[in-house]
Amino acid sequence: MTKEEFKEIFDQNFDEVRGYLFYRCGDEELAVDITQECFLKLWEKKDKIRLSQVRGLLFKMASDLFINNFHHQKRTKLLFQNISFEEQDYSPEDILSFEQLKEKYEALILKMPEKQRAVFLMSRIDGLMYKEIAERLDLSVKAVEKRMKYALGFLRTSLIAND
Repeated sequence: MTKEEFKEIFDQNFDEVRGYLFYRCGDEELAVDITQECFLKLWEKKDKIRLSQVRGLLFKMASDLFINNFHHQKRTKLLFQNISFEEQDYSPEDILSFEQLKEKYEALILKMPEKQRAVFLMSRIDGLMYKEIAERLDLSVKAVEKRMKYALGFLRTSLIAND
């Protein structure tokens, strides 16, 4: 792999890998750090890599680096710190109900199994189609559908159980 090929791979994949990691950890800085480390490792192994497999390898390396970091840091952060509630003509009870529901939702997202959470967030926040998610995660579309089904089921049963 030449420097030019590496630069092209970096330019084409950095944002997607960073976004994937952000949904797994909820920390923008950590996602950027791990993504940079991932590309550093890719450069170190440049002579052993087939260009046709780079994309899948990047996501696999990113996943492995995230898991390693998670075990070392053992920290969890909120994923939805920027959910806002525009106040219009809502009563204080409506605002309180919304805030309580938002807190439940955020807590449930954090409790959701990691694989389901990543698929759920890529679909609902990024607006990606199942095919796009499958490509990014190197999964079949059916596997993405199954993870989304379980994620939605988890949210549904958890929200109903808490009411």
